[in-house]
Amino acid sequence: MSDPLLYEINTRCWLHRLSDRYSAPITLANIPADELARWRKLGFTHIWLMGVWAAGPLARAKALQYSDLRRAYDQSLPGWRETDVAGSPYAIGDYQVPPALGGEAGLAAFRRQLHAQGMKLVLDFVPNHLGLDHAWVREQPELFVQSTGEAAGTFAQQSGGQIRWLAYGKDPYFPPWTDTVQLDYRRDTTRGAMTELLASIARHCDGVRCDMAMLVLNGVFAKTWKHFPVTTSPPVEEFWTTAIARIRQAHPDFLFLAEAYWGLEPELRRLGFDYTYDKTLYDHLIAHDATDVQRHLLGLAAGQLAAGAHFLENHDEPRVAALLSLAEHRAAALCILGLPGMRFLHDGQLEGARIKIPVQLARVAPEAGQSEIQALYQQLLGTLPGTAVGRGRAVLCQPRAAWSGNPTAANLIIVQWQQQTPEFDLVVVNLAPHRSQCYVPLSVPQLAARSWVMKDLLGSECYQRAGDDLQTQGLYLDLPPHGAQLFHFQPGELVKGARL
Repeated sequence: MSDPLLYEINTRCWLHRLSDRYSAPITLANIPADELARWRKLGFTHIWLMGVWAAGPLARAKALQYSDLRRAYDQSLPGWRETDVAGSPYAIGDYQVPPALGGEAGLAAFRRQLHAQGMKLVLDFVPNHLGLDHAWVREQPELFVQSTGEAAGTFAQQSGGQIRWLAYGKDPYFPPWTDTVQLDYRRDTTRGAMTELLASIARHCDGVRCDMAMLVLNGVFAKTWKHFPVTTSPPVEEFWTTAIARIRQAHPDFLFLAEAYWGLEPELRRLGFDYTYDKTLYDHLIAHDATDVQRHLLGLAAGQLAAGAHFLENHDEPRVAALLSLAEHRAAALCILGLPGMRFLHDGQLEGARIKIPVQLARVAPEAGQSEIQALYQQLLGTLPGTAVGRGRAVLCQPRAAWSGNPTAANLIIVQWQQQTPEFDLVVVNLAPHRSQCYVPLSVPQLAARSWVMKDLLGSECYQRAGDDLQTQGLYLDLPPHGAQLFHFQPGELVKGARL
């Protein structure tokens, strides 16, 4: 099976942008076919519609209330109007598609369009909390974390003739999200309700991106909410174990992607997630820590590496074009695209957008694309489909020093891909701002039995190498600063007397 190539779309802003471009109202019900054909041509397998669910008036009011958010709107959308603020898409008032985005029928039509192009649809699932506008806040307040009286991080909610103090949603390391209400995963009723909700979402898509998935792990939840005790017995099973099993009974190929941090990624994969964020890789790449990137990747078991979601930006992070030079960007982009696992790109990244968009906004200011970055991604995404990258068997290679006292091999990320023998491909990236050299061992059957022609598919270099030298010494590489190359190895003549 091919490794997925995911494209995150800011749904509200994207539809607004399309409406401007086509001078007509565009919703999910009438997406121009050329838009999807372009994604397919670039090799995307999954489209994540971020922010497709309804936020209510309370979420919108909160998004207008805070001065820090208003300053962020000023920076990203000068001259913004209050009508441009829709509220956080992670303060979900209802898991329904608003009519302005195309409604449920529009979502179904868009999914059919994707399937016709061979792509799949990913939607948001926010397990930790719901928006203040959600009907459960009024109708089923017992599903939420609550206090017997007023307490920090709570708000008063009238229900059934009495006042309950419900907790705002939160991450234990940050202040509460005051446009949300915290679901209580110590209660079986809450778990059951959220499993049913997840099952209803699964009928409309092919996978879910689970927001802050680690927050509802039993140990994390118990620690976060220990000052809000309940009388129920602690849960034995993890929510994700039962919820994922339930969905897979009806949808065996359903994809689960976890936003996850704190070293809890292996635990979430053990519970059934297909992919988890590789935030550690992102942090090292953005910090220009070349040796730490290699150390991190080589320290992962093969299964862990292949279960990572590798990215350079998403809606939570700054725009990568604002952080890295063009050469650094090119090297980092080939690095994440050349690794096994999920490759994850973001709306605007392919054009070189530099302005980070607050998720509360429904409109974004027009931003001129950067032609060099556009060309960078056109070349990378246009070249990969003709190779084994993302399709074959991947081996993360461990480079050796080119000579004694030369430490630069630690700057190199090298991945060997092979789908159909004897040909193979080699992704080679130098993350350092200076030249780096190494010898790299290759694990190719009958390597010594042939000569090999290696051609850089991203450049003009072409070499011939003797297979016995490759077998005994490894492949010698000398890369320029931030060099990014993709070599295709084609077998040449058989060595005299060699047997295949």
